Amino acid sequence: QRKQQQQRARMKKLTGTFRNTQWDPYLLIAQIVAMQSLLYVSLASIMYVMDFFAEANHTLDHIFEYHEIHVTDLGGRLVIVAFILNSLVGAGLLWFIVRRTKLCLDFSFTFHFTHLVLCWWYNEAFPATIGWWMLNAVCTALMCVCSEFLCLKTELKEIPVGYTALNQKVDL
Repeated sequence: QRKQQQQRARMKKLTGTFRNTQWDPYLLIAQIVAMQSLLYVSLASIMYVMDFFAEANHTLDHIFEYHEIHVTDLGGRLVIVAFILNSLVGAGLLWFIVRRTKLCLDFSFTFHFTHLVLCWWYNEAFPATIGWWMLNAVCTALMCVCSEFLCLKTELKEIPVGYTALNQKVDL
């Protein structure tokens, strides 16, 4: 018994405390709710500006109606631009709220899967246009890759590695 406790103590010293990976469901749920809310607020804000340029009515159809995504007129192209800009905003939000490279794909997929479900409910039909699927795939990938880049850059910044760090003299 005592030997096992000593072995656990030694293992605890070896593992260190760089990143606590304890599962916290309340933090996870709070992050998901914050991301969903902020991404829809930012999408609505961007869409409001785009509707102003297109001289279109401001409705939820631009966000949830999958038939609004097309390239045949200025309004449809501005909806596409709004979704792409929102993905970049989402990458920044993921970097600010989540700050974990490993979770970027999960949060990107969660937002877009939730958007799929909401579009399905809003339209009372499953999204069937190839343009909607392509746009959401591109936006998911863009949000994921950009947020992973930002998070990875931040995570690596905290660990100084390089020639000058190895040659510093320490006064003992």
